[in-house]
Amino acid sequence: MNLMLLKELITEQKEKFLNSDYGVKREIEIDKYISNQQIFVLSGIRRSGKSTLLRQLSEKFDDFNYVNFDDERLINFTVDNFNDLMVIFSNLSKSKVIITDKIQNVKYWERFVRRIHDEGYKVILTGSNAKMLSRELGTHLTGRYFKIELFPFSFREYLSYKEVDTSKITTAVKSVVLDHFEKYLLNGGFPEYLKYDDTDFLKQTYEDILYRDIISRYNIKKVKEFKQLSHYLFSNFTGDFNFNAIKKALNYRSATSVKTYLGYLEESYLLFELSQYDFSLKKQYFNAKKYFVIDNGMRNIVSFNFSKNLGKFLENLVFIELKRKGLDIYFLRENKRETDFITIDKVNNEINLYQVCFDLNADNREREIKGLLQGMRKFQVDSSFILTYDLLDEIKKDDKSIKVIPVWRWLLNKTEWKKQSNSKLRFRESNSTFL
Repeated sequence: MNLMLLKELITEQKEKFLNSDYGVKREIEIDKYISNQQIFVLSGIRRSGKSTLLRQLSEKFDDFNYVNFDDERLINFTVDNFNDLMVIFSNLSKSKVIITDKIQNVKYWERFVRRIHDEGYKVILTGSNAKMLSRELGTHLTGRYFKIELFPFSFREYLSYKEVDTSKITTAVKSVVLDHFEKYLLNGGFPEYLKYDDTDFLKQTYEDILYRDIISRYNIKKVKEFKQLSHYLFSNFTGDFNFNAIKKALNYRSATSVKTYLGYLEESYLLFELSQYDFSLKKQYFNAKKYFVIDNGMRNIVSFNFSKNLGKFLENLVFIELKRKGLDIYFLRENKRETDFITIDKVNNEINLYQVCFDLNADNREREIKGLLQGMRKFQVDSSFILTYDLLDEIKKDDKSIKVIPVWRWLLNKTEWKKQSNSKLRFRESNSTFL
């Protein structure tokens, strides 16, 4: 590439980057990722705010170098051009901090990153494909990086964007919070959608992911078949399936194609798979899975919304919040009873169990409680949670405690429910040690 033109482009990009919207502060402990020399990798679905978070990160440095590879002027940039880029960086700044956006657009980028990391540079980079980043990082950068996944706004971040003060939940504040929660539950938390209130943004983001991140990248020939699968799972979110059941429902020739396509959807962060808990990894693999979607608002753009889905929206919202925390998540199904979510926090050695239902009433109360009690006995825990739309209660049963908490309150008041968690637990069965 022409060095003069490349220098002009890099200078222009950094100036634009510095003038970009600082955005809402995300609830991520930024300092611990930048206070060492490890490579910092930020991944997540398109348009979830990765570039904005990079802008917030940049404030932590006196100076830095910046390049965004999602620029048509860099479409012919190859691994051979990285040396030219480093020459330009050294001319523009003495900083040994390099912030890169969409670096995965350049083939063999990971080899360049490893080299400059070994030379003492602090590297911060983004990506929107989970598997691709994991594969390339694992091959060339093992032990050299931290990685976090960014999701659309949490409810706390949503309220921060809406400038709602929740430090004290008065009656008036609760009314405002509930009003916002109704909207958040159905419309989701994509930052740009909230900014412009335009559903075309969600539709375009979904289409971009399908065509640019999946169909084009993996050279999918049966486009209609692939889109049909995505639409089917968005329409039936929180439901449980196995590969053969989906194959029959959509008249696919092969369950292998279903598995492959599902993998692509997960890698792009559109869908998440939830496995049924079992000590046997083989059974976990073959048991039915549940599928959740990245954002309720995007789900409504892909498929029709019906009032009967409110419980599903609530369940999907809770799953994404648990996923945001980086926990291992399962569901439990035994003896015709079910626990919606079992979360494993290996760092803090904690197990928590959750049921999610829009309302706890005479029709479902016994079923929800028995499902939790079965899970509590299996995992030897004394407390668990039922998350509802707006019910606050405590149920005592067989020396067990079940906290009934409104989802909106659970999303906001982390300390309240965290104190009820089951910490420092060990569970053994059939000579297998869990945690």
